[in-house]
Amino acid sequence: MLVRLPAGSPRDAELADALFPRIRPLADSVLRLIWQEHRISRAEIARRTGLSRSTVTEIVRDLLKTALVAEVGTGRSRGGRRPIVLEFQDDACVILGVDIGATHVAVALTDLRGRVLAWNETTHPVRTDPEGTRALIVRLCDASLALGKNLTQQLIGIGVGVPSPVDPDDPYGLSEVVLPEWHGRSGLECLHVHYDLPVLVDNDANLGALAERWWGAGREVDDFAYVKLATGIGLGHILGGEIYRGAAGFAGEIGHLAIDPHGEPCVCGLRGCLATFVGSKALVARARALLVDHPESLLAGEDLTITTIEDAALAGDGLALRVVREAAEYLGTAVAGLLNLNNPSMVILGGGLVRVGELLLEPLREAVRSRTLVSSVAAAEIRTSELGPQAPAVGAATLVLDAALNDPRLFQHARAQEAR
Repeated sequence: MLVRLPAGSPRDAELADALFPRIRPLADSVLRLIWQEHRISRAEIARRTGLSRSTVTEIVRDLLKTALVAEVGTGRSRGGRRPIVLEFQDDACVILGVDIGATHVAVALTDLRGRVLAWNETTHPVRTDPEGTRALIVRLCDASLALGKNLTQQLIGIGVGVPSPVDPDDPYGLSEVVLPEWHGRSGLECLHVHYDLPVLVDNDANLGALAERWWGAGREVDDFAYVKLATGIGLGHILGGEIYRGAAGFAGEIGHLAIDPHGEPCVCGLRGCLATFVGSKALVARARALLVDHPESLLAGEDLTITTIEDAALAGDGLALRVVREAAEYLGTAVAGLLNLNNPSMVILGGGLVRVGELLLEPLREAVRSRTLVSSVAAAEIRTSELGPQAPAVGAATLVLDAALNDPRLFQHARAQEAR
């Protein structure tokens, strides 16, 4: 990931200094605590952090000048004067989260509590059109910001999820294997130039996992895996409550786990990878091949997509149900290996096919049970995402939120713009 602070003009710096005077050590921990509790008193902050009341008073005095925190009345007294309650202002700023898939771009505009204020998504040949993709991202971001007054001035940063491993030391780099037409570079510096704001980049499955950890099925779950089913198959690890990226950002490439060494060739150059069995193109190809023997299928004459396969499966179509069951069995092989190796307490499925729910989950769980140690299966819950297709984009926005709570200076740009 990347945090890139815009240099701004001298006037911006003056305004930021005026709005964030002498950001004090430990201000980040106090701000995060107020955000977590939503409403809390100074006395309770001092008790929870171990800081002196005078130190808390000084930190809060600075935070009140940012409009991120407000005094909202008095709380219950434990003896003596009733404390003044502080409240985190969720609508003080907004964040853009961008999800770049192999065949789509989606943008979510969120507040500081992860609520989606605007959603824009469109299909696009991302793999073969890097320049058009970058232009589309800017258009969708501008469209999201145009839905409300002063949203551009409230914007503090942009998070981006990409369908590629991301090296923390080279966040604008892309895998040439996954996106060969991009020639190894995302070009997302254009967002920093266009908006003069911090830009953070990570793998899309990692961000789906982050979103589920903060807002979805993985809330308060310290160890789980998020599997994203799409054109490729991605995996985001949450270990000890944090995203695990590996030594160079390549952790989670479950889509290239070999299921059949003699299987179909994969874009990575290997054969029989999981993606060649359960990726969206593979599932559509499988449904098309089965139509020869199922002329009565609801899919006959349809434009075959993951959505039409899901619709047919939910309607009880035999061909579609077979495609789903086969996908579940192949996916079960990979998930079983994951459970035996890492022993997560939960596996969350997002992306394609998850809309069919138990039609996918039941055969998947059965496939997992037949291939895992009893103890690892008993400890794991396998379920679908609570956030659906919005998870990666919301996770991208959450990446920015997390960074800003760790370093309140990231809120400076929005406050300086508003003060102009």
